[in-house]
Amino acid sequence: MDIRKPIALAAAAAAALSSFAACNKKNKMTASVPIIVESVSDPTTAVTTTVPVETYPDYPVTFPEIEKKESGNLYEAENGELKGGAKAATDMPDFSGDGYVTGFGSEGKASVVFEIDVPTNQHYDLSFNISSGKAADCRITLGDKQLTVFRSADNGKFTYITLYGVFLTKGRQKLEITPLNGDICLDYLKIENNTSLSDISYDAKGDTVNKNAGESAKEIMSFLSENYGKYMLTGQYAYGGNNSELDLIYRTTGKYPVVRCSTLDVPDESFDDSFREIDASAEWYFNGGIPFISWYWKAPSDTKSGMRTEDTDFDISKAVTNEELAELTEEEIRELYSKGIISRECYGIILDIDNMAGQLTSLKNRGVPVLWRPLPEGSGSWYWWGAQGDKPYKWLWKLIYERFTKYFDLDNLIWVWNGQSEGSLVDKRTFDIASVDLYINDEKDYGNRYYDAFAAVQKFVGTDKIIAISECGSVPDMDAAFRDNAVWSFFGVWYGKYIQDDKGEYSEEYTNTEALIRAYNSDGAITLDEYRKLRGLDEPGTADKKEDADE
Repeated sequence: MDIRKPIALAAAAAAALSSFAACNKKNKMTASVPIIVESVSDPTTAVTTTVPVETYPDYPVTFPEIEKKESGNLYEAENGELKGGAKAATDMPDFSGDGYVTGFGSEGKASVVFEIDVPTNQHYDLSFNISSGKAADCRITLGDKQLTVFRSADNGKFTYITLYGVFLTKGRQKLEITPLNGDICLDYLKIENNTSLSDISYDAKGDTVNKNAGESAKEIMSFLSENYGKYMLTGQYAYGGNNSELDLIYRTTGKYPVVRCSTLDVPDESFDDSFREIDASAEWYFNGGIPFISWYWKAPSDTKSGMRTEDTDFDISKAVTNEELAELTEEEIRELYSKGIISRECYGIILDIDNMAGQLTSLKNRGVPVLWRPLPEGSGSWYWWGAQGDKPYKWLWKLIYERFTKYFDLDNLIWVWNGQSEGSLVDKRTFDIASVDLYINDEKDYGNRYYDAFAAVQKFVGTDKIIAISECGSVPDMDAAFRDNAVWSFFGVWYGKYIQDDKGEYSEEYTNTEALIRAYNSDGAITLDEYRKLRGLDEPGTADKKEDADE
């Protein structure tokens, strides 16, 4: 039975029989086979009973019919509707038309409303010509819906700022720009048909960068590559070694996610929590899912150990060395430290790396492959591993990769790089998947501007790498993802307030129930039951039996 979901964006409009393009992906399927239930004391235990839940029909991937047409319109700001004290002016040079608009203030109350005439349903590039002496955050609203917030330049000159690939529907609409925290000079808005969507490619290679990767890791990587651009795998973070968040999704949607996302640190006083998380990840795999582990690393500081830069005094730049450490024994590394050849900071990092390798070796010994994300959000100063710039971060990434693959022979890892910027890009031979964390300004927009991030990442990592969302605050809109040609390999919604309320029930604060149900039952998404069928893992425990057979 062929349950692949062929999606042909370019042909969708041409094949449409109505004003909407729909993609019906698959033969009819039953609801997910629940593998975890509330009644068991250990949520990672294989299921013995089932919890009745409501099931839902499949939702075809649907969006307005797209008609690509050359277009370009310029709208002078001074001719728009000026609100909240915004006013026309002519003092600055090099403006277009009869002037520009300024006087916005810094309280976010003044704005310009453009009445735009959209010729066809298609993707457009929206360009604003703006001058500001100090950078200001500018909110863009279409009708009553926020599109995005961008930051202006601070060079005091009129500068082009473009939002690429914004989908607009045919007809007259109102587009409003509101500076939120500073004054700007707004010259005009230019709207042109987008041409960069066609540059996005899903021809990523399915080979693991670790040539000695185990068969189970290679199989998952191959699956992700083969289905890249056709589907988006569902994912959810679980906290504390249990699966309450995943169970909550099942009770709400009738489906489980494929990817169980979790976090680990080097065990200190919480050995039990760490081992519980390892066991939960293994159990998820044995029941047919994919475990995804992120290393949120508490700094190896003797005085202030924390993940965030503000919570530790650890300075990674003091750890950087030209010594080749990746394949040295623990005794050899101790000797380098005792002789003062490597610093206390470097020695502490190696100890933590080796401790983490021990946890991942436990999964390797059980035959469990893992999507592995060390050093999340590597650019910027949010975490200590990125706080001293790109050079120390890249040094640390290389050290982890080489020590894990060469010294510990961890062949069960699929490496997920989450540097968040071109500047922090590590050697492409050391990661399999590029990912981004996306917490958009208006979470209930459900990813309307995710195209920007997708296109930006692919531009600097290349088309040979799979791209995924490693963290997000709301479930992506499957219709918008396929409409905008931004089909991420998988996503992972963060835990806590993004999924549960104080009573442990589903929270609609970031994704309302209807949107969650539609996403998990969309023809553009793969859920756990579908993944197991595609992989031939029809019954819980099949992965376990398969690993035993391989051995």
